[in-house]
Amino acid sequence: MKKILFIGIVCFQFAAFAQQDAWVYFNQKENIEASIANPISILTQQAIDRKTANGIAIDERDVPVNESYITMLKSPETGVTVFAKSKWFNSVYVRGSEEDINALVDDFDFVDSVEFADESLNMSRVDVSEDKFAIENNEVVFNYGNTLNQVEMINADALHLQDYTGEGVIVAVLDSGFPNVDTMGAFQRLRDNGDLLDGYDFVRRDDNVYAFSANDHGTKVLSDMAGFIQDQFVGTAPDASYYLFLTEDVASETPVEEAYWVEAAERSDSLGVHIINTSLGYKTYQNPAYTHTNEDLDGNTTFITRGANIANEKGILVVTSAGNSGSSGVGAPADGTGVLSIAAVDANGNYAGFSSQGSNFQATQKPDVAAQGLASFVVDNTNTIINNNGTSFSSPIMAGGIASLWQALPDATNEEIKDYVRMSASQYTTPDFLIGYGIPDLQLALDIGLSLQEEDFFEFKVYPNPAVDILNIQIPSANDITTLKIYDVLGKSVLELNITDMSSQLDVSSMASGIYVMTFQSGNASKTFKLIKS
Repeated sequence: MKKILFIGIVCFQFAAFAQQDAWVYFNQKENIEASIANPISILTQQAIDRKTANGIAIDERDVPVNESYITMLKSPETGVTVFAKSKWFNSVYVRGSEEDINALVDDFDFVDSVEFADESLNMSRVDVSEDKFAIENNEVVFNYGNTLNQVEMINADALHLQDYTGEGVIVAVLDSGFPNVDTMGAFQRLRDNGDLLDGYDFVRRDDNVYAFSANDHGTKVLSDMAGFIQDQFVGTAPDASYYLFLTEDVASETPVEEAYWVEAAERSDSLGVHIINTSLGYKTYQNPAYTHTNEDLDGNTTFITRGANIANEKGILVVTSAGNSGSSGVGAPADGTGVLSIAAVDANGNYAGFSSQGSNFQATQKPDVAAQGLASFVVDNTNTIINNNGTSFSSPIMAGGIASLWQALPDATNEEIKDYVRMSASQYTTPDFLIGYGIPDLQLALDIGLSLQEEDFFEFKVYPNPAVDILNIQIPSANDITTLKIYDVLGKSVLELNITDMSSQLDVSSMASGIYVMTFQSGNASKTFKLIKS
């Protein structure tokens, strides 16, 4: 994606940055208790059902921002412009002079604090030659074909053969634009089935996300999940339902896009979305003072990453592209502790050199897993099947596969689905900063999920798996003594103990990293688990 190139003398640069960007946080909301007591007034029934099924409480963050506060800030007298709002953070994103923004705290008693995008204020415009979609927009010289390799690589075709094609799973795609999705043939099946639900352009505040654009990035991304051309192209979740949200402003690069993204994530939550796919990443901005440092990318700091983590807390499975920056590292929100970030590999499953690498800056393993992102098949806005490069495409390939997996495991939580995907991956016990836990096998993920979710009278549960220090153990009854035995991969007994409490904890910190087998024996019933010790 091409950004506007700014070249000018020093005084021009100074004028450009006289305007500052900031988040303005409010200190209260209206009708919180009444809204929570009557959740249908603030959420759709689908959102309520998803939260109830996953044991997720409806809380103050679900209550909308007070619109009267926003109206007051929009008054010409304030000197600021409001671009976006966030109910999760009870905030708005504004632009104006430093003086005018700071004055909001004194002028309005409902304003709690201000957080400038330029962190030096919480104390010259430059050229933006970086094109975050440059790698992806370079078409690979390759004969037209179908998507068999990229689907088979993660074994999503095995799910499709069992009629798990994403039916009943709702996906929100947050991207830069979706030209011609409402008319082109690759999405005819999607439209005919009523699975193209709705869309909104958060940048221009417009319902039309299908207008022609010089950038068809979102159309290509959607095709890897929802595209279908008979005998030529099949996405990884052709029967899922989709909301399309435009959050990327292709004309500039500022942190307001993070605010748009969070706003779209909040709407996704309100609509009952199960999965968000976002093939966007943020680190470098036109104003260098806004650029995120490596320390900012710790999984919990940037605005968009904190929003993605809240979406995860709300029960949404957030799938992000790792980025195309190679050794320069992942951006936001791919660094998020709650998101599943997807690296890129080639058709043979080898690391693609442009794929952003994780680092020790992240609190959790990044990237998480990988899918084909080098010479991925996509459909452009002319309904032509082409090959493009980018983690922007490994992400939807994986997100669609996960939608099909979730259809097969409808009672699983988002955290459980992520665990099953990671556990099925090719280098689960030896993750690295290139492709994380490796390439998942979604049929194996389904098998793992079915095994762990088996429900009978003798139901045993162990979590988290993989375990680091403490392993939680649940047994169905304390009436009988339950014997737990743990063996290493060579069959050598590592531990044996009797359990009498229905819930207990086991300290595994002294166990060596690796794969173990756990067996429970209670009367005539037994259960076996594979345990991963990190």
